[in-house]
Amino acid sequence: MLTEERHKIILDTLAKDNIVKLQDLVDETGSSESTIRRDLSTLEEAGFLIRVHGGAKRNYSVSAEDRMEDKTSKNIQDKQRIAEKAAQLVSDQDIIFLDAGSTTYEMIPFLKGKSILVVTNGVPHASLLSDLQLETILIGGKIKMETKAVIGPVSQMQMRNYRFSKAFLGINGIDKQYGFTTPDTEEAAIKRIAIENAAQSYVVADASKFKQVSFVKVCDIEDCGIISYNVPSEIKRNLKDSTTIWEAE
Repeated sequence: MLTEERHKIILDTLAKDNIVKLQDLVDETGSSESTIRRDLSTLEEAGFLIRVHGGAKRNYSVSAEDRMEDKTSKNIQDKQRIAEKAAQLVSDQDIIFLDAGSTTYEMIPFLKGKSILVVTNGVPHASLLSDLQLETILIGGKIKMETKAVIGPVSQMQMRNYRFSKAFLGINGIDKQYGFTTPDTEEAAIKRIAIENAAQSYVVADASKFKQVSFVKVCDIEDCGIISYNVPSEIKRNLKDSTTIWEAE
């Protein structure tokens, strides 16, 4: 078997199971242990995996958080495509939660003219919503300077009193094993409450968020719909049948 074929088998197994056993690779490829060990060393040097006793595990890094100003300048066209698709799911008379985040912010112009009530924890979101004459509630609490998100115990208490037709959430990482993750524990708490109190919940995310892991887990990937494009096949395979992926065109 060619080296490239062995490497593909190793990486495909890691994508599915997060860990590979040396003996399983020997059996599957018909190669010697020394050959597979060399393959694992090569792939480790390339940053694809981390060798462990008896095999290897998938390599990943915990991502840091960008400032709101930096987020809004990245992948802007992709975010607008996703935002337009997400806004199409909002109907007149809906009460929606719009999470702080750059992609949820891009939804707002597409909501103009709809007869809805929007609850948000994003300070820039509330400003633009009011500019467009959309009925808005900005929850109270502490403002996180980096993301302009309202967080903390006061905001959590207020959020628990609300019920939503739909919730649209920003996220920093989407991973089949670690689920939806974000860098901040208090922002994660707001997202969890929104999911619990919404009839339907959607994560809006561009392709850069897939296979990324941040510090705090929000929920499993089957707990929300995903509005994105080019969703990796391993993510789709791990979703429950009841979970919808709305892929932006």
